[in-house]
Amino acid sequence: MANIGYRTKHEMDVQHNMKYFYLAAALLGSIIPYGAFLPWLIENGVNISLFFEAAMANPISLFAWLDVLIAAITLIVFIIVDAKTNKVAYWYLALVGTLCMGVSCGLPLYLYLRTREQNTRLTHAKSF
Repeated sequence: MANIGYRTKHEMDVQHNMKYFYLAAALLGSIIPYGAFLPWLIENGVNISLFFEAAMANPISLFAWLDVLIAAITLIVFIIVDAKTNKVAYWYLALVGTLCMGVSCGLPLYLYLRTREQNTRLTHAKSF
């Protein structure tokens, strides 16, 4: 029979472990993409026109950038709406992560913050 109204210890352990997975993914999602971008930045400096020229150099690079752009816009809207619905503390950090680092940082960072908030609420609910 299903556990309705409360979570099993296993479910809570899985969610607790996922919190750390999300945090690690946010860190990797910051470090790895910037590790690829930094050599270009060192070689070319902050050259916005060259950056956009390289981003649109061929159909594959344009595809990748448009994919990321759509994902980032979708993620930003999701974060704003979901954070209000679920009262996620520090949600704006995920927006900053998305805008400054990218979706590979912003999404796992938001999932970390959301999971942390859910775990906190469950812990407080169990103490009553």
